[in-house]
Amino acid sequence: MYSDQELMESRTISPFARSPESITEEEVISLVQRFYSKVRNDEDLAPVFESHAVDWDKHLPKMVDFWSSALRGTGRYKGAPMPRHIALHGLTAQLFHRWLALFWETTAESGNAVLQQRADDLARRMAGGLWHGYQMAHAEAADTARASQEHRCHAT
Repeated sequence: MYSDQELMESRTISPFARSPESITEEEVISLVQRFYSKVRNDEDLAPVFESHAVDWDKHLPKMVDFWSSALRGTGRYKGAPMPRHIALHGLTAQLFHRWLALFWETTAESGNAVLQQRADDLARRMAGGLWHGYQMAHAEAADTARASQEHRCHAT
């Protein structure tokens, strides 16, 4: 298990470094399949995905495209992950930490040190950015709701 400090501390690799020659497409596919198999069986993360009726036949190829683009520079991923994550309700720092710990566990099993280091660094940065964006969006929504309620109270 990783501590909070380990999950959030900086790594040395640029998140933009890509290595198509040292990370194969087959390794990316295997990483995504093994990781999401763990997610689907995880007592904390599985309910999050189940509650949003994830269509795994569509989600997994998108995740392969994302990680292939990020790690190999293929440019196949054309999505915007932030709005999709912001739309989810009830996410917690614990869930982000669990996602990251499972991901790091999976990359450690890959047998490819370059893939492990680069994917781990990118995942840490991505999880941190998504969590920050999620908190900002939900704090903003809460502030707006609170201001609206205060306005209604003062209007009566």
